[in-house]
Formats: sequence, C-alpha cells, structure tokens
Amino acid sequence: MVRSEAKDVAGYLAEVPEERRDALTKLRELCRAELAGFDEVMAYGMPAYERDGAAEIAFASQKQYISFYLMRSDVREAFAERLAGQDMGKGCLRFRKTEAIDYDLVRDLLRATATATAAGPGEVC
Repeated sequence: MVRSEAKDVAGYLAEVPEERRDALTKLRELCRAELAGFDEVMAYGMPAYERDGAAEIAFASQKQYISFYLMRSDVREAFAERLAGQDMGKGCLRFRKTEAIDYDLVRDLLRATATATAAGPGEVC
C-alpha cells in the first residue's frame, strides 16, 4: 500500500497489513497525544497532521517499510545527531521492521514539532 483511498485515518488503519497495524496505530496514538491543536487528515493517501493548513507530520505503510514524515526542517536540524544513525530520506524516517521503531525518538520529534511555532524558522516541505 503506497497511496490509500481511505476517507479517514481509521479507514486507513483498517486496510493496512495486519502485521503493521499495531505499529501504525501506536504512531497515530503518539501523534494525537503530542500534537495538540493539529488536525488529523488524510493527505496524499496517508495520515497527516496539519497546523494552519500545512502538514507537518505524516506516516504511511510503504511496500517495504513504514515511513514517518517529519516535514519541518528546523526540527530535523535540531535532531540531526539523533537522526544520523537512522534510515532516513530527505524528510522521512524509514522503519523496515516494526520492532525497530524508536517510539521515544518519534515522541521527542512530535513534541519538538508541537512546540515549534507554526511560522517558525524552519521550512515545512
């Protein structure tokens, strides 16, 4: 599943592979707990968390991994040292095994995103 046609996040989670559902549900729970004031939406076929109409966080079940999208450059830069050892693209962390998801790191990234000002010094890609 790369791009879902689900209308909401609950629908998205219902259609992901069963072996990833718990991990993706936990990512959703973390997002909802840490991103107060953000709207949970489906964007580009995946769950996303928007503030002032701009998606700052998203996650997805890709063919070979789970992606966690961190779209604020200022937060990525602030966590450069902790992200250095991770499988990372330009703006996403890739978790090839559900047991490899570092939920503490994800929580810290979410908290940093939540406390960054919407207009912040960072660019939202």
